Amino acid sequence: MQISSRFTVALHIFACAETFKDKYKVTSDFLAASINTNPVIIRKILIQLKNAGLVTVARGTGGITVKKPLGDITFYDVYQAIEPVENGDLFRFHEAPNPDCPVGRNIHALLDGKLKAIQNAMEDEMRRYTLADIQADLSEILAEEDGQKAEKETSR
Repeated sequence: MQISSRFTVALHIFACAETFKDKYKVTSDFLAASINTNPVIIRKILIQLKNAGLVTVARGTGGITVKKPLGDITFYDVYQAIEPVENGDLFRFHEAPNPDCPVGRNIHALLDGKLKAIQNAMEDEMRRYTLADIQADLSEILAEEDGQKAEKETSR
């Protein structure tokens, strides 16, 4: 099991949208340059985010806008928009274990509850983090970088 990179790309999109919203039009081309990927991939992810009600997308060079306050959008919300799980189950079970085998006929009883508990724990943890957390951390990092840059300039 692996969550695709679309999830982290979506988080990157939100960080860019917030960071650059007052300076640039945040378009798929702009985002693709920051993420270092093809704009088509960005457009596909933006469609998923739009369909989930998380962003608005102005066609052409209009750019994107986040529809809710960042503190109201959790990692789980983004995950649900980008990585919808089949039938609500993160773990996909092999189709037809052999009912004549003692392991095969009992494997669901052995694993179903445990796998559901693992999924619930991951989803609960994702609900703890919001896009505002990313933005706060980014602001701190950028302020630190600015301080280091200023320190280098004064030491010359």
